[in-house]
Amino acid sequence: MHAETVLLLALAAVAVIVAVRWLGERTGLPAAALLTVAGLVYGLLPGPNLTLDPEIVLMVLLPPLLYSAALDSSLIAIRANLRTVVSLSVLLVLVTALTVGAGFALLVPGATLAAGIALGAAVAPPDPVAALAIGRRVGLPPRMVTLIQGEGLLNDATALTLLTVAVAAATGDGFSTWSALGQFALSSVGGIAAGLAVAYGIRPLRRLRRDPLSSNAISLATPFLAYLLAESVHVSGVLAVVVAGLVIAHNSPYWVSGATRLQTDAVWRLVDFLLEGVVFLLIGNQLPAVIGGLGRYETSTVVVASAVTVGAVLLVRPLWLWLTEHAPQALHMRLGAGPEAEDDDPRTVPRQLSGREITVLSWAGTRGVISLAAIFTLPLTTDSGEPFPARDLLLFCAFLAVLVTLVGQGTTFAPLVRRLGMRADAADGARLRNQARVAAVEAGLLRLDELQAEQHDHLDDAAIEAVRSVLRTRLERYRQRLQVLGDAEGEIPMSPQYEAALRVRRAVIDAERTELLRWRDLGRLPDEGLRTLERELDHQEHLLPSRPV
Repeated sequence: MHAETVLLLALAAVAVIVAVRWLGERTGLPAAALLTVAGLVYGLLPGPNLTLDPEIVLMVLLPPLLYSAALDSSLIAIRANLRTVVSLSVLLVLVTALTVGAGFALLVPGATLAAGIALGAAVAPPDPVAALAIGRRVGLPPRMVTLIQGEGLLNDATALTLLTVAVAAATGDGFSTWSALGQFALSSVGGIAAGLAVAYGIRPLRRLRRDPLSSNAISLATPFLAYLLAESVHVSGVLAVVVAGLVIAHNSPYWVSGATRLQTDAVWRLVDFLLEGVVFLLIGNQLPAVIGGLGRYETSTVVVASAVTVGAVLLVRPLWLWLTEHAPQALHMRLGAGPEAEDDDPRTVPRQLSGREITVLSWAGTRGVISLAAIFTLPLTTDSGEPFPARDLLLFCAFLAVLVTLVGQGTTFAPLVRRLGMRADAADGARLRNQARVAAVEAGLLRLDELQAEQHDHLDDAAIEAVRSVLRTRLERYRQRLQVLGDAEGEIPMSPQYEAALRVRRAVIDAERTELLRWRDLGRLPDEGLRTLERELDHQEHLLPSRPV
């Protein structure tokens, strides 16, 4: 494909991504489903198509997407829900893969158990991007967000490892249960070790990371470094990226500057926006590739194979969630928590999932590009030179599972969440944030008292009093906000005084910005000076919440 064609396709993709975001914001439809449909429509049109290259997906697209998701996750929250996260990201993946494999071996002519398990491994891990985007927009409770995030971060490693074992068995290397378990354990432990090595290996660079540009360069390189390090020693690159991201996100607030944090957050938001858009367009664009080889299969075979795959993807998940949540209570204790642990002991697992929560988690299992990238890695032939069993049929079934979940579950997820009333208590979250603000300001005032008592020669009492006055004003504002929140539940109560203050502050910033532009246009202020002063106003504006918090 010529460079000019590639450039035109890239520009067209960006245009579609921006247009779909605009459409999604105005219609409430999920961008992931809209992009997938747009890619599917384009795939049916005459003209050049982009064939999914699994190596590019796994080595170029996957690491930054996983790393960004890990940076946006909470290590503490995942650890608190570790039992459920492991159940979904490891055990459920194995059960789904085995179910698909057994179904293919029993019901699909020409398919083997190993080939079916390979397909099951590909379609087993949900891609949480679409579900999380919708869930955050409709106000899904924090615990649900944590479970969906945690599952999405860890399940790819399980699936890709299982896929490797299944492909080895299907191509003639034989299958050994103990060998498979050993390979999985080695890959997982090695991936964790590689991720920790990268996370702590870049800590000596924290002086560089105080510079926003250097920090962004290091941040963008980190997921690829973790992935390549792990893959070079034949362990899980996916797990290495996730572990590195979680550890770095947990520790970086201690040594990353505010300016660096603001810029890094903006950079990763842009990376997510573009890469996720390209991924969903690429999914839809694969339709010609996956239907091209179906001509040699009987219609009944295609129907049965599709039913087995989609049925397992849709039914195994809710059944597994119900069974595991209704298991004996002893199985719900985390390692290290004895039966004598109190309800508020942080070592115990949070309460069991309710029926509504199980329903939401069941419908959050949208599949994505990892499923397609994984199934496209299937070899064309076995070691004996025979065609890989039912390869084209496996490709179609994987594509169908992705399409059904992305479009079907993706477009109905938000209405389902609203219908079930699964919304976070916004007022409770705002109350907690304002309590933290009060505690932080009180710590600052205490430090001012200590500085004044120490009587440093270089500290001016007037400067200390000026800072103290600002902090006391903020403290009073936060306490007033807490009074307004009071015993509120559900929606954040509206405060006329609070909103009026925000409008006044925005109006003042707009007036200042307009005056600076007038000075620039009159030739009294150079553009370099304007940009410096604009950054100051931009930071002030950034501190203003878009809604009461």
